[in-house]
Amino acid sequence: MKPRISPVALTIAGSDSGGGAGIQADLKTFAALGCHGTTAITCITAQNPKAVIGIQPVRADIVRKQIEAVCAELPPRAVKTGMLFSTDIINAVADLFSKGKRPPLVVDPVMVATSGAVLLKPSALRALQKRLLPLAALITPNLDEAQLLLSRKLSSLEDLLDAAEELHARFGCAALVKGGHLKLGAEAVDVLFDGRRFTVLKALRVQGVSTHGTGCTYSAAITAYLARGEKLEAAVGKAKEFITRAIATSDFAGKHPSLNQQAR
Repeated sequence: MKPRISPVALTIAGSDSGGGAGIQADLKTFAALGCHGTTAITCITAQNPKAVIGIQPVRADIVRKQIEAVCAELPPRAVKTGMLFSTDIINAVADLFSKGKRPPLVVDPVMVATSGAVLLKPSALRALQKRLLPLAALITPNLDEAQLLLSRKLSSLEDLLDAAEELHARFGCAALVKGGHLKLGAEAVDVLFDGRRFTVLKALRVQGVSTHGTGCTYSAAITAYLARGEKLEAAVGKAKEFITRAIATSDFAGKHPSLNQQAR
C-alpha cells in the first residue's frame, strides 16, 4: 500500500513545560488534524496552568537555524507563530519570511499569558507591528491583544467588526478578532475580515470550563487546515468548530482542565 504523505506544518513558538499551550498544544493539534508538525522553539518557559515561573529566550540565530533546517528538508505548507518574546527573534523570523515565495503565515500575536505573565517584551511590540504582521496571511488577536494593537477598548460586536477592518487596513492581512472574553450572551463570537468580506463565527459558550492554551490551539488548527489545502475562510470556520469541541470535551490533567484536541 502506498504510504500517505502528511502535509507539513511549522510552529514558531515557546515551549510550555505544563503541556497545555505553546509548542506542545500546537503539535497535539497538528497531529489530531493529520499534519506532520515541525517546530522552531523561541523560548523555554517554566510554567504550569497557574503561573509562568521563568522564561529563557533562545538566541535569535538558533531560532533562524531551526526554521532553515526545517524548510530545507520538510518545507511546510503553512506556518504559525506564537510566543516570540523579543525584537531580535521577531526580526529573525521576519527576515526569513520576507524573502521569496513563502507559505501562508498565521501570526498569533501572543503578548500576555492567561496568568498575567508578559510574553512579549514591550520594546518588541513595534517590531511585531512593523516587521511581522504585514507578512501574515492572517493574524489572530484575542480581545486583549486587539485592544493593545489598536489602543482602544472593544466592548461590542460592532467593535469587533471595526477592529478586524482596521487591523486589515493597518497591516494588509486578514484579521480574526476573537471575542471569547466578551460577554455577548450565550455565544462566543469571533470576527474574520479578509479585505473583502466579514465572517461572523458563533458557537455556544462552554460554561464552567477555564482552559489553558485555547488561543494556541485555535491558531494551530487554522494552520493545519491551511496546510491541508483549505482556503482561509473554510480553515477558520473548521478551526472554530475544532476549538469549540476541544473545550466542550476537555478533561483533567491532575487538578486542571485540559483541552481535548482529539475530540471528534
